[in-house]
Amino acid sequence: MERAHIRSYVLRQGRVSNAQQRSLETLLPRFGVSYAAGLIDLDAVFGRTAPKVLEIGFGMGETTAAIAQAHPDRDYLAIEVHSPGVGSLLKQIGEMNLGNIRIIQHDAVEVLRDMIPDNALDGAHIFFPDPWHKARHKKRRLIQPPLVAMLARKLKPGGYLHVATDWQDYAEQVLAVLSAEPLLHNTATGYARRPDYRPLTKFEQRGLRLGHGVWDMLFKRPA
Repeated sequence: MERAHIRSYVLRQGRVSNAQQRSLETLLPRFGVSYAAGLIDLDAVFGRTAPKVLEIGFGMGETTAAIAQAHPDRDYLAIEVHSPGVGSLLKQIGEMNLGNIRIIQHDAVEVLRDMIPDNALDGAHIFFPDPWHKARHKKRRLIQPPLVAMLARKLKPGGYLHVATDWQDYAEQVLAVLSAEPLLHNTATGYARRPDYRPLTKFEQRGLRLGHGVWDMLFKRPA
């Protein structure tokens, strides 16, 4: 029997452009991984042995594509529920000829719970998750102790979890939740400097010009 959980997203009927739809039709069969309640072999999924990094909620995929292009020696398993974003990342995969990204279009909690083996990931990225800023909606936030505990188990010893947000109260919550997870250790004192591998998004650059803050948190599972 499936264990229920509060979903951290609402499926919106966003418009899928013609180019995104073509990418969904032509590239998803090659670069997509279907959800199924069974553990997967990540090396088999990518066809090679290489460090594996999970990304939860990649939006329109620009950051995912840029990181994957800059790090061809690493494989990126990217999770997103919204079709326009999936189509957008697939389009970039085709244009940039990226072979080191695979996409699962499904709820991230269920993917982690049912598909990702323990001690399988070298890293995990959660960049700018939905802040659910209204008080009555904060229970929908993705970063909660049960998810972090599960994600920590999926990391290899020495693996890292990198979260970034531009909402200060969410940053404070995330830092508290990550700090309370016994399998994780903060690599910084409080918040971390933005690692070089995470590019600045256009939205983030605009926010920084306006004086808005961005908070990065980089935790590791001790080796």
